[in-house]
Amino acid sequence: MTETGSPQTPGWWLYRGDGVPHDAIDRLPDPPGWRPIQQGTPPKDEVLAPEPADARRGRVFQVDRGLVDVVNAALLLRRPLLLTGRPGTGKSTLAHAVAHELGLGPVLHWPVTSRTTLRDGLYAYDAIGRLHEANLRRAGLDTGEGTGDIGRFLRLGPLGTALLPRRRPRVLLIDELDKSDIDLPNDLLTVFEEGRFSVEELLRLPPEQRSVPVRTADGGQALVADGQVSCWAFPFVVITSNEEREFPAAFARRCLRYDIEPPGPERLAAIVAAHLGEEALEQARPLVEAFLVEQGNGSVAVDQLLSAIQLARVGADEDPEQWQDLLRTLWRHLETGP
Repeated sequence: MTETGSPQTPGWWLYRGDGVPHDAIDRLPDPPGWRPIQQGTPPKDEVLAPEPADARRGRVFQVDRGLVDVVNAALLLRRPLLLTGRPGTGKSTLAHAVAHELGLGPVLHWPVTSRTTLRDGLYAYDAIGRLHEANLRRAGLDTGEGTGDIGRFLRLGPLGTALLPRRRPRVLLIDELDKSDIDLPNDLLTVFEEGRFSVEELLRLPPEQRSVPVRTADGGQALVADGQVSCWAFPFVVITSNEEREFPAAFARRCLRYDIEPPGPERLAAIVAAHLGEEALEQARPLVEAFLVEQGNGSVAVDQLLSAIQLARVGADEDPEQWQDLLRTLWRHLETGP
């Protein structure tokens, strides 16, 4: 971790930002009294297998002291973390780094578009598939799929899966919420406040048929009891935004917001060293300095610098004139002014 000031780790931190896995979730205190989470008997502790890609992202991710503070505040307060900043500053990567370091299993990823609705994140119901199967049964045809249980036609989305009752919180990445329809942030408010939702198709059934196993967004299966999904440990929610729009005040105040600034010289050097090694950093210092100048002139991402260093390592910079042309292509600004 770079730019953290004091090397001593504060005692209230669960996430340290050093990329070293450790089991700190047992030290997570009870939620504050105004957060109606962790009701009833705690579920059995279930340790999910990590995602291999998260391990590498967690090892190389470089984070500053301010962001580590906010991550831990979000964990303790059970609040979503809203990350803003330029593209390529590591907003999405943070979710994978936290999941890796705290052993919270694979990240549940919910990419948002202009057509995304709250229902997309909670669950999907294949009504046409169920009707088709019912028609086949009425025609006396064997579908080979058992009894036609409604649970086979339900699949929890990333948000719905994150809200399943678990002792350990899941990590949910809601990516680029600023691209959503104007109503989605407000639609999320109740779910974020209460940590639960109903599966309407199950509530229409007789009480004895409302508890069914359903598929989950991570390829597993879970029991939905009495048509309700209610979390025990509130998930660690990372929401990213490229600041293409403002969010409603009611939504914004329920999140902890942090603006990730483009990396300065020390953090940028640490990122290069973490990805490519100290030897590569020494060779690439002129490129790093040139990139810092380019970063001051507009929006460029760190992976553009890493790409340039990688090409230079294999000899793409042998012809200085051609190399400068290639750099202009590699470091093309991600956004332009008005």
